Amino acid sequence: MNQARFQKQQREKARREKAAAKTARRAERALSAEEAAAEGAPPAVDETAVLNELAALHERFGAGEIEFEEFEAAKLELTERLRVD
Repeated sequence: MNQARFQKQQREKARREKAAAKTARRAERALSAEEAAAEGAPPAVDETAVLNELAALHERFGAGEIEFEEFEAAKLELTERLRVD
């Protein structure tokens, strides 16, 4: 077997191993996501929508439409829905 052919086989083998490892990682992440959902983890939320709700809440408080206690409770609920990594 010549050197070029051997090197090509080695590259192909490495590529297949890398692809297999990537597939395994994806399957592991999918499994852990399913387990988290089964454990009652909070569902994924649209962060943009939550931030828009938070901005609207601040506007309502600034306009005097809601009291401070109601504002703080709603703000706490909204910030808990945001995912922080």
